[in-house]
Amino acid sequence: MNIPQRPFQPVVRPFALGIEAPAPIPTAEAQALIDRIYEAAAVPELWRGVLADLARLVDAPEAVMVVSTGTRFRDWVTSSPEFDALVLAHFERFPDNIRTRRLLELGHPGFLTDRDVVSEEELATDPLYQDFLIPRGYGAGTATAVQVPSGDSVIIHCERPVAEGHFGPAAVGVLDGLRPHLARAALLSARLEMERVATTARTLELLGLPAAVLGSGGRLLAANPSLTALMPHILSDQPARLAVVDPAADRLLREAVSGAGFGPVPVRSIPIPAQRGHPPVILHLVPVRGAAHDVFARARAVLVATPVVARDVPTADVVQGLFDLTPAEARLAALIAAGDAPAPAAAKLGITASTARSVLKRIFQKTGVSRQAELVGLLTGTALTG
Repeated sequence: MNIPQRPFQPVVRPFALGIEAPAPIPTAEAQALIDRIYEAAAVPELWRGVLADLARLVDAPEAVMVVSTGTRFRDWVTSSPEFDALVLAHFERFPDNIRTRRLLELGHPGFLTDRDVVSEEELATDPLYQDFLIPRGYGAGTATAVQVPSGDSVIIHCERPVAEGHFGPAAVGVLDGLRPHLARAALLSARLEMERVATTARTLELLGLPAAVLGSGGRLLAANPSLTALMPHILSDQPARLAVVDPAADRLLREAVSGAGFGPVPVRSIPIPAQRGHPPVILHLVPVRGAAHDVFARARAVLVATPVVARDVPTADVVQGLFDLTPAEARLAALIAAGDAPAPAAAKLGITASTARSVLKRIFQKTGVSRQAELVGLLTGTALTG
């Protein structure tokens, strides 16, 4: 069902009578939660517990904290593992939903409920509510958005069944009292994250490695001088992501970092052929591992560029390390690079010709080539310098 797009006049409405109000928060309980909020700013793994406590304060079964770029969701953490699946399905089905868009448009420095941002007609007809949230036992939310220096928004949202009534003034007041602490924690986390990103790039520079730190979707967060020196003839800093000038290599990089940004970036080695007097380069994409759905960890991968020069055919061990091949794939690739056709190489390895062809196809996929001649040319130019 398509909802007509018409101007929405935001009005903070009086809440319906008869909705229960949470009891006042004891000072000790409030202070304990505030302390945990600031702890979570430095230790992101603590956010799940903080959100669970926040939800309980306002009689909500679940809560979620989301980092978004506009209405595009980038990272999140919820109050329970059970809520993760619903939040992910919500992102996938309703990436530009009405409640998030209106929340960001209003820019209100406090918590707002669904009734504050959506009309009664929209509540009764919008598919987000009627086809998704309400059938799953939710549909009544309250949320706030905090802007952080990176340009992203951090949204804190509590959700409960619409059958239990929308959040009333007392619940919103409780959350508004905690909002300054949530906002400061978000700002602190963002600053700490950017400092860690810059430190990573500087450290790799000291090791003589051209390197960059990438965020969701391949967005460039930081690059050291050695990596910057590869621009613009090999790499290009695009608004949406770091790109490779060579189209084939760029396709491999785009595939490695694409997606909704919720899953881990795969380990990849991406070859870039020599061009315009510059030697070939191997891009090594190393994922940044951390707590699941680490809401403030913007770094998704470290990209290290290794310039290479033509030398002798590399050994199977070198080939395996450069392109993330299995031992069997690396042995076959080394023989192919030395001049063996697939059938003689299969005989040397003690495998059938059909098995060798299957292995060769996997090697093509991992190295980004489509023909045997291209593989030979690539491998005979990938010995590491120095």
